Amino acid sequence: DIATIVPAGDTRDSDAIASNVSGFNQLIQANLLESVPEAADDRLVRRDLYGLVTRLAVLPVAHSVAQNPEYLGTRQPFSLALSDDLDLYLKGAITKRRWIDAGAPGRLGLSETGQYVLSDAGTAEFPILRALWEVPEDNRPGLIIRLGETWFSLDELSGASVIMTYLTGPIQTGEQAGTPFRAMVLSAPESKRVISDRQIAWITRLEEDGRISRGWNTTLLTNADSTYPELAGAAAAILGSFFTMLITAFFAIPIGILAAIYLEEFAPKNRLTDMIEVNINNLAAVPSIVFGLLGAVVFLNAFGMPRSVPFVGGLVLGLLVLPTVIIASRAALKSVPQSIRTAALGLGASKTQSIFHHVLPLAAPGIMTGSIIGMARALGETAPLLLIGMVAFVADVPSGPGDESTVLPVLIFKWSTGAERAWEPMTAAAIVILLIFLVLMNLAAVFLRRQFERRW
Repeated sequence: DIATIVPAGDTRDSDAIASNVSGFNQLIQANLLESVPEAADDRLVRRDLYGLVTRLAVLPVAHSVAQNPEYLGTRQPFSLALSDDLDLYLKGAITKRRWIDAGAPGRLGLSETGQYVLSDAGTAEFPILRALWEVPEDNRPGLIIRLGETWFSLDELSGASVIMTYLTGPIQTGEQAGTPFRAMVLSAPESKRVISDRQIAWITRLEEDGRISRGWNTTLLTNADSTYPELAGAAAAILGSFFTMLITAFFAIPIGILAAIYLEEFAPKNRLTDMIEVNINNLAAVPSIVFGLLGAVVFLNAFGMPRSVPFVGGLVLGLLVLPTVIIASRAALKSVPQSIRTAALGLGASKTQSIFHHVLPLAAPGIMTGSIIGMARALGETAPLLLIGMVAFVADVPSGPGDESTVLPVLIFKWSTGAERAWEPMTAAAIVILLIFLVLMNLAAVFLRRQFERRW
C-alpha cells in the first residue's frame, strides 16, 4: 500500500519515506496478521503479536525503500530484528524448553467458560502431564500443549481431562484420535517470564516455517546506540574512540618526545629540572579521575569547550598519557650508547644534529613502543571521560572530532547498567571489540620493538 508509506503521495521524497516509521509499522503489523489471523479480533492478543518486533526495527526497511523507490507497489522480502526478549528466549536465556509426548488424545470440546477440554482416549489420565502438574506450584513448569497444528496453554488437569486456553492455529473440536499430541515443557511458568505462552507458540510456528533465521549481529558494527538492545550498535563509540585516540596521539606524542629530548639531552642538571623530573614521575602514578577533574575545570569551565566531544576527550587523555610517553622516551634515549653522540660530534655534527640525526632514530623503537602502550592505556580509560560528559546517549555516528560522541569504555559502562537482560550479551560483545583493539595495539608495540631493536 503506497499510500501508507509515502507521505503526501510524493514518491520522490526519500527523506519523508525513510522517516515514516508509523507507515512501515502498519505494513509489518498487517503482514503479521496474515500469519496469525485469529489475533485480529482481540486488542490484547494483537498487542502481543505486534510485540514480536519493536517499533524502530522497521528503520532498515524504510531506508532501503527510500533508496530503492522501485520497490514501491511491489512485494519484497525483508529481515527484521526480533524483540530482545524473544531473541534471548530462542537462545535459551529466559526459559529452557523441551518436548515430551503427552499421551493419546481423545475428544476436544469447548466448556461453558470458553476453555477447551481434551479427554484421554485411554485410562491412564495423562500420566506424564499429571507428574509435571502435581509438583508444588512454586516449582511447577510452564506447559504448552500442541495438538496437531493447534496450540493451547494448560490451565488445569481434572481427572482424565485437560482444561486448556486456546493460543493459536486452526481449531476444530470433536474426535482427535491419531492427532499428534505433544507438550512443550518450559522451566519457568508464564507468570515468571517476560514473554507469553502465545508469543512462544507464534515464534515456534514461525521458526518451523523457516521465517526466523540466525546470523551474525552485523548491526553491532554499523549502528549507533539505541534504547532497544536488538537495534543498538557500537559504531558511534568505535569512531568516537578513533577520533579521541587521534587527538590524544597528536597532542601527547610530539610534546612527550620533545620534552624527553630536552630533559635528557639539553636541560641543565639543577634543582628546577630535578623538580620537573620528580613531578613527571608522580604524574604517571596519579589516578586517572584526577585528570578528568582537571579537564572539566580547564577545558570545559575555563575555556568553554563543548562537552562530550572527542576533541576534549583527546586532550584530557593526552594529559594522562603525557608522563608515560616522557618516561618511556627518556629511557629509550638513555639506552643509546654515549659513543654514538661522541662519534657524531667528532665528525663535525652539532649537538642538535647528533641528537636528531643519530640518537633519535636509534631510540625510535623504544619511543614508539612506550607511546603505543600509553595509547593503549588511554583507550581503556573511562573515569576521565565520564567527568567531561562523554557518557551521553549518542544516536548518530560522529563524522569528526568536533561531533558529539562516546567511546567504547563508556559505552560498555552504560550498557552494563541497562535494566534489560539483553544488554548483557551486548556488553560482552563491546568488551570483545575493545579487547581486540587493545591486543592489536600491544602486538604493534611488540612488532616494532622486535623489528627495529638494536643490540649494542
